[in-house]
Amino acid sequence: MSDSVPEGRRHPGSPRRRLWLSGLLPCWLVLLGLTLAPVLAQAKYKVDIHAPRDLRKILEAHLDLARFANRDDLTDDEYRFLVSAVPRQVTDLLETQGYFTPAVTTDERDDNGKRRIDINVTPGPITVVTSLSIHMTGPVLTEAPARDAATRAAWTLREGDPFSQQSWDAAKDSALKALQAERYLGAKITHAEARINPATHKAALIVDFDSGPTFTLGALQIEGTRRYPAWIISNVNPLNVGEIYTSQRVAELQKQIQSTPYFASVALDIGNDTAHPDLTPVRLKVSEYPYQSTRASVGYSSDTGPYIAGSYSFFNLFDRAWVASVTGRLEKDQEVGQVQISMPPGRYGWINSALASYTRTNIEDTTILSLRAGVQRVRTSTYYDYTYSLLFYDDRLEQNVGPSSYAHALVPNWTWTRRDVDDVVFPRAGNLVTVSAGFAVQHVLTEQTFARLYANGREYIPIGQSDLVLLRLELGGVFTSSSTNGIPASLLFRAGGANSIRGYSYDSIGTNASGSILPAKYLVTASTEYQHWITRDWGGAVFYDAGTATDNWSERRFYSGVGAGVRWRSPVGPVNLDIAYGIQNHSWRPDLTLGIAF
Repeated sequence: MSDSVPEGRRHPGSPRRRLWLSGLLPCWLVLLGLTLAPVLAQAKYKVDIHAPRDLRKILEAHLDLARFANRDDLTDDEYRFLVSAVPRQVTDLLETQGYFTPAVTTDERDDNGKRRIDINVTPGPITVVTSLSIHMTGPVLTEAPARDAATRAAWTLREGDPFSQQSWDAAKDSALKALQAERYLGAKITHAEARINPATHKAALIVDFDSGPTFTLGALQIEGTRRYPAWIISNVNPLNVGEIYTSQRVAELQKQIQSTPYFASVALDIGNDTAHPDLTPVRLKVSEYPYQSTRASVGYSSDTGPYIAGSYSFFNLFDRAWVASVTGRLEKDQEVGQVQISMPPGRYGWINSALASYTRTNIEDTTILSLRAGVQRVRTSTYYDYTYSLLFYDDRLEQNVGPSSYAHALVPNWTWTRRDVDDVVFPRAGNLVTVSAGFAVQHVLTEQTFARLYANGREYIPIGQSDLVLLRLELGGVFTSSSTNGIPASLLFRAGGANSIRGYSYDSIGTNASGSILPAKYLVTASTEYQHWITRDWGGAVFYDAGTATDNWSERRFYSGVGAGVRWRSPVGPVNLDIAYGIQNHSWRPDLTLGIAF
């Protein structure tokens, strides 16, 4: 910061005089610098702000005297100006936090030749909201009164709350977004006023909203498709021309496009001209992935140990945007490989594909080799997933005693998943449910007739402002008139592990045959977990798990585990680190999971 100096009068003088002056000018500048050097050094200072912690941080960040304390080019006059401006600047900054009558004093002193300035701030009483008046005009009053109610419910600064500029701005923003989220894309605030009485420390808030007309959606206008056909986007588009605008439905369109393997990003622009609300343009611009993709990863699982995984995909097979992919994963006790060819999304987003896979596991002295091949039809949306498949299973099972056993079956199967949670990555309320049903008929490429049912559900129950209770239930059954002989082992069940019954090693609960843990007909696991969040990103949990996997329900034996753990909302998803005690096997076991197993 520098003061302006008035320009003096100009005297023309003689050329010789001007030359003499110009020769002396550098000398004058040197002498002036030597004269001001002590002043510049003297202007450096240290500032101590005495105020409540939250206010002190604001003052340290924004008060000019504090911001310029380490400047080497500050003159003494500039320093004096900054000191004199302190009371006004502190008052202005504290007014944004709701303190309109602060007391501010400055105390300058010498500390071993260096200036120190103490700024003492007594903020005084904070201003409190004593009245709130929200007025609504426009078609919302007759067309959709629920939107009016939603807007008022989204207002976050209520009577009795401390007033601040930040909370005032946030309340206006959240309420306006709630009104614009459905139907009224062009809604606006026509008047907003906070009447502050510094003497009584009261704030009266007045806000006027105008909903504007209802917006309906027009046809997609697509830009950026060069490698892949634009009709792929049209096929996964969940929107209908003429439907009423909602931000949720537009977000669903974006998710559907990005769930395909073709497009890296999607930019959406919805017209909000209140003069033309009908069939408003839906413009989107996409950036595309290249034709080929190669990925590799290494990691660690507490269930199966370290692993290495890789994949290769080609997204334009037959020059028709078919996708060919090869994936593999190598773990200590498991090998997985798969080849799949998928057609691009058809009408309503259905994807048809053919696949063949190989899985080999060696867990609990039981080796299972499973070969699968078949076709499937999949549709994925924001809330629901559907899968219809027809797969042929050819399995071999090896155990400690006796020869290897073989089984094969042709299994039609249906799987349905519903996601009804407040946040897909970090859910706190709602539920996730998956249900699967399949069957096989003897002599139709099958050794034994059976039906297979499986269900998995999670319920999230919020407690207070930050805590939650997580309930999990898993059920499975293979129903047949005889034993499990002739049923592929990969279709049966075992329990134990980080996403099953904690405190027991992975797939260690099943039918014990001479030390080999064989997969069984029936599965039941359940869990109750209480999570307490200390900060937004870090929390702790206590839990109790129980369940069994058995061939004979009348002879079932339940296993249970109890423990505690740490929860972290990481940038890539939830991370859970648990220590569990298996009550039946009397042992402690750590479990590490990343993400929601579903």
